[in-house]
Amino acid sequence: MDYEVKGYKDKVLKLNKSLNGFKQVLRAWYSHIDDYFLKNRFVKCLHRYVIYVNIKESGDTLIVCLYVDDLIFKRNNLKMFRDLKQAMIKELEIIDICIMSYYLGIKIKQRKDGIFVNQEKFKRETLEKFKMEDCTKINNAVECGVKMSKNDE
Repeated sequence: MDYEVKGYKDKVLKLNKSLNGFKQVLRAWYSHIDDYFLKNRFVKCLHRYVIYVNIKESGDTLIVCLYVDDLIFKRNNLKMFRDLKQAMIKELEIIDICIMSYYLGIKIKQRKDGIFVNQEKFKRETLEKFKMEDCTKINNAVECGVKMSKNDE
């Protein structure tokens, strides 16, 4: 977006504080999205106020998780999800960035045979930080299914 002031076309304006940095912006966003979900018959989770659930009589379920200014959807009915997404894009002017690939540093691969998560990027960055990129790789040293606790020897 361009901003132009008459007589100052050759000048650059410096913004002293980002609008996204204001606490009121996040509060206003949350209030706006909360009103939207409640108006559209979503129920807010009692224990996690950022999770909204809509269950139809047919059993179709849509779960929405709000994280700062991102929305994550989990659904069992694609049509229900598409209808809500189109309504939100129109009414709330949100942007659809499609399928999630990274979330909080975790890589997410969504395929027809399942959803797979890993922390490969985090592992690589940690090895680089400690200059251990060339260390010897080994298979998992712990047998699968073994429960460990801090009190074990």
